[in-house]
Amino acid sequence: MDLNYSAEEEGFRGEVRAWIAANLPADIREKVERFAELPKSDMQRWHRILAAQGWIAPHWPLEWGGTGWDVVRRHIFEEECGCAGAPQLPGLGLVFCASVLIRFGTELQKRRFLPRIHDGSEFWCQGYSEPGAGSDLAALRTAAVADGDAYIVSGHKIWTTQADWADWMFALVRTDNTPRPQDGISMLLIDMRSAGIEVRPLRLMDGGREVNEVFLDNVRVPKQNLLHEQGRGWTVAKHLLGHERMNNARVGLAKSTLAAIRRLAGTRCGAQPALLANRRFRDRLARAEIELIALEITNLRYLDRFRRNGQVSGADPSILKIRSSELHQTLSELLLEAAGGPQGVMGDHVARYLNFRKLSIYGGTNEIQRNIVAKMGLGL
Repeated sequence: MDLNYSAEEEGFRGEVRAWIAANLPADIREKVERFAELPKSDMQRWHRILAAQGWIAPHWPLEWGGTGWDVVRRHIFEEECGCAGAPQLPGLGLVFCASVLIRFGTELQKRRFLPRIHDGSEFWCQGYSEPGAGSDLAALRTAAVADGDAYIVSGHKIWTTQADWADWMFALVRTDNTPRPQDGISMLLIDMRSAGIEVRPLRLMDGGREVNEVFLDNVRVPKQNLLHEQGRGWTVAKHLLGHERMNNARVGLAKSTLAAIRRLAGTRCGAQPALLANRRFRDRLARAEIELIALEITNLRYLDRFRRNGQVSGADPSILKIRSSELHQTLSELLLEAAGGPQGVMGDHVARYLNFRKLSIYGGTNEIQRNIVAKMGLGL
């Protein structure tokens, strides 16, 4: 699809494409192309390569190591990375924590944390969901009680992605019981090496262990690690959730998956004709491609609006989250079928299919997102 990029933008695309081809390690590309799970060491290796080039944080301000790219160049960069088989790096530190540090952090917090996020020396996880407080996040119960120059934190977080990798957690905690539960929530930056923290991996149906339970038992957190103001954590959380949902499109990944489906579906299996000879499958594949074109245009429109306004607007992130999660699930289904179905497919494709069932749940379920669209977009 041609979105009528300028000559300068196409020149930038060529520069990015050539650089990735020359610098993305072949073993990492091979793992991504067969949809294998990457260990932390591979993620760190690619992170450091991008950081050395100065391309690790395109959305950050220049003074903290950003690139100064406009929204179109950022989109081109992300698309080329996805199409080239580069791994999508964990966004918990680079995107989410960094965005709230830059927006709400003190100068001391920015100087302490942003350089280490930028160079990959510290990984982050997000302490939001709890048993009984998932989509209804305001129901969280993890308590932080003031004690001199610190808070004493006790509680239970769940579905905490990469907590087993993380050096730090940005966590929502309850610092006050108020009639309006959102008003008693604060955000703390918690050192995962602190006494009283236990991480227990959760085994997923694809066999992976990327999510965890985190138990906090009288964990001492310095008050200087309070982000923004006490009782204003809900403001921070809403800012971050907007970024999370706007970061879900992954157009480049969708394009590379579509190419893999075509490649596999065009291959004969013994005496059996290629799957692309099946008109019903071709119709489903064509519909997915149309959805991808629509997603790309929608993503660019929302990113441009974000660039001009400096903030996420209304129901836009929810719409993007719904459409992108459903498209990626559809593509994972088509990929599984093209690779031979559960009986004939490699384990990595099955694992991807199973893992992608989560896309319509995390970051706020799609049912909740539809309620947001109805309220903020349609005024219902």
